Formats: sequence, structure tokens, C-alpha cells
Amino acid sequence: MSIIVGIDVGGSTTKIVGFDGKKLLSPQLVKANDPTASLYGAFGKFTSDNGIALSNIEKVMVTGVGSDFIGDNIYGIETVHVNEFIANGRGGLYLSKINEAVIASLGTGTAYVYANSETGEYAHLGGTGVGGGTLVGLANKMLGIRSAQHVAELAIGGDLDNIDLHISDITQNDISPTLSGNATASNFGKVSEFATKEDIALGLVNMVYETVAMLGIFSARMKGIKDIILIGNLSVLPQAESIFERLQKMFDINITIPENSAYGTVIGAALEGLEN
Repeated sequence: MSIIVGIDVGGSTTKIVGFDGKKLLSPQLVKANDPTASLYGAFGKFTSDNGIALSNIEKVMVTGVGSDFIGDNIYGIETVHVNEFIANGRGGLYLSKINEAVIASLGTGTAYVYANSETGEYAHLGGTGVGGGTLVGLANKMLGIRSAQHVAELAIGGDLDNIDLHISDITQNDISPTLSGNATASNFGKVSEFATKEDIALGLVNMVYETVAMLGIFSARMKGIKDIILIGNLSVLPQAESIFERLQKMFDINITIPENSAYGTVIGAALEGLEN
């Protein structure tokens, strides 16, 4: 047994996966107030749950904003730092089984990477400060909610007609072949006095997702491709599938949320060790 372990260290959350040969071991997530404590907690839980001895681990690949706190070995095991954008690209393509795409990593903000497994190109295209941090920050002020998951749960009962201004609200004419009447003209541009907390929650989720999608669409068009892969914690909220499906039909683009999308970056980090 020779296992490659990948670890994505955030400020308070650490994700960990392993590859036993080409077999992906179940990803795990651990939360802690300190990135170093979070990493070692995740490492211990992962090895214990999977019955892995330290002697069977060949290499540890670390990435993420908190990885700067980690040295070049964990428990005496060689530890390699992986560029987060390369990890995003590798992980997104692996999970989606697509060879070329724009990978959108939906975290606190959102980063975009062009990834091509055939040429080995993984290029950071840019990003936006709109992401999970935006959703939680606005929800905290507007709704008194500090969790993206809780916002999404509340949003299930929401109605965007009480929040967003749509094309059909301002004109009966077709603006362009790609814009239907239900396309958003202005997020929160028609907030009704009767808008409920559920409506506001859905408006926030929709605004973040539409911003993320449009920047991804612009990036894909710039590269002359039609595939966008979504990874990261924010990609798994219950509204994601329906909102992105609507947008991909409207703009003739392919938006994929693969299984295990929340673990795309850490899987990509482990793959960097497996393939190189």
C-alpha cells in the first residue's frame, strides 16, 4: 500500500483525501479555530477512519490559504506544497471527466482557472470577491444568519418575483436572442415591501450565483470553450442546480457541478502528487 494524501488547509476548515493507487479514498472535513490544529485533527481522523498506518503514506500534498503554516514534513512524511490554482484545475477536470474547461472555485470569494489536461495548462484567469463570504456577510446584516447552509435552507421557501427586477418588468420587447423575459435585469431591483426573509435569502443566493456564473461565462468565451466546472463549498447549496441550469440554457454554455465538488481543490492537490 502506497498512499498519496491531499490536504486543503483553510482558516478554520481542513479537507483531506487520499489516493490508494488510483482509488480515491472518502474525502473528509474537519473544523477548528486554528489551521495547524485543523490540519492535524483532519490527518488523525482520516488515517484512523481508513485504517492507514503512517508507514503506508508516501507523500502529503498540501494547498490552501492556511498551508503556509505547514512545513516540509508532517509526522516525518515528505510534504509538498501545491499551487492552489493548479489544484483547482486538476481537481475540477478529474471530477467532471472533462479534458478542457474553466474551473470556478466557489469559496469565500471565487477564483477562475483555465484547465487543459491534454496540454497540461492550468492558468489563473482571475476572480471576484463575490462568493460565500459575500453571502454570509450580507445575510448576517439583513437576516441575522451567519451560515451559508442556513441561508440556503431559509431560501427554499423564497420567491424571486418579490426581490429581483426581470426583463419582463421593464419591456415586452426582446432585447437579444439570449435574454428571455425572466432574465434578471437588476438583482434586488424590485424589493417588495411584502418580501419575506425567505425571499431575501433566495435573492442573496441567486445574486451570488448569477455573478459567479456570468464571470465564468465571460471566461469560457474568452478561451473559446463551453464548459464550466464548479467546485468548492458554495457549489453544493440546494439552489445551485436549478439556478445554474437556468443560466446555462439561457447562455448556451455547459455548467457542471460534479459529485464531490466541495472537495475539488484537495483532490487536485493529491492528484498533483499522484501524477508527478
